[in-house]
Amino acid sequence: MFDKKNLGLLILRVGLGLSFMMHGWPKLAGGQEKWEQLGGAMNTIGIAFFPIFWGFMAAATEFFGGLFLVLGILTFPSLLLLLFTMIIATIVHVSRGDSYSTISHALELAIVFLSMICLGSGKYTLKNIIKK
Repeated sequence: MFDKKNLGLLILRVGLGLSFMMHGWPKLAGGQEKWEQLGGAMNTIGIAFFPIFWGFMAAATEFFGGLFLVLGILTFPSLLLLLFTMIIATIVHVSRGDSYSTISHALELAIVFLSMICLGSGKYTLKNIIKK
């Protein structure tokens, strides 16, 4: 029988994971031109070198981090990288002077990812299924 806490964590992981996979895939498949555009966001915090690398990392984090959340594996490093990505997105939106409704999406996801780091992945994970 499912307990509420672990079922809630499963729903949260799978829902956000699938969403981030869908956000990340077009960025990942966009190639170097897309990665360079994404990586340019790091200029906002004074990092102007290797924009293609930073953009690739953001895209890969969204897609593979989402996949790992769905599966419940490597959740801690995935959540750390997703948190970092959402912090950068929040800073970019603030620096552009975007409206709060635009800023809030990345900010709220950063809060959710930080909370998930504290909560853990729950017991309904691929890792726990394989153990049995």
